[in-house]
Amino acid sequence: MTLSLLLVEDNQRTQAQLQDMLAHSGFHVTVANDGLDGFSKAKQQHFDIVLSDHKMPLMDGITLLRNLRDLPTYQQQPLLLMTTQNLTDIEPLALKAGAVQCLAKPLAQVQLLDVLRQWAKQIAA
Repeated sequence: MTLSLLLVEDNQRTQAQLQDMLAHSGFHVTVANDGLDGFSKAKQQHFDIVLSDHKMPLMDGITLLRNLRDLPTYQQQPLLLMTTQNLTDIEPLALKAGAVQCLAKPLAQVQLLDVLRQWAKQIAA
C-alpha cells in the first residue's frame, strides 16, 4: 500500500532532497511551499501523513498542525513537525498543537524513514 504524504517545507533544497528520498521509499509525495499552501492542499486532498517544517512564511508549522487538527479528516492522522530549533523548547508546543512527533533537523535519512515507517504500520493496522 502506497501512503500519501504531504511535505510542507519552504527551503527549496531541503524540499527537493526530502521529496526525492521519500518518493524513492514508496511514499506518494505532494509538496507545499509554506504552511498556508500546505493547509490549502490538505483541505483539497486527504493525506495519510503530514510532515511539516516549523519556521515558514505565511503560516508556521505549529499553526498549520493546529489548523489541520480542527479538520475532521485530520483528527487522527500522524502530523509530524521538523525543526532546527531546540527540541526541548519546540516539542511541547508542537505536541499541544497536535503533532504526534517532533524531529530535529538536519534529519538523518535512516531516522526519518524509520519514524515514517512506524507511523505507516499504525495506519495500515
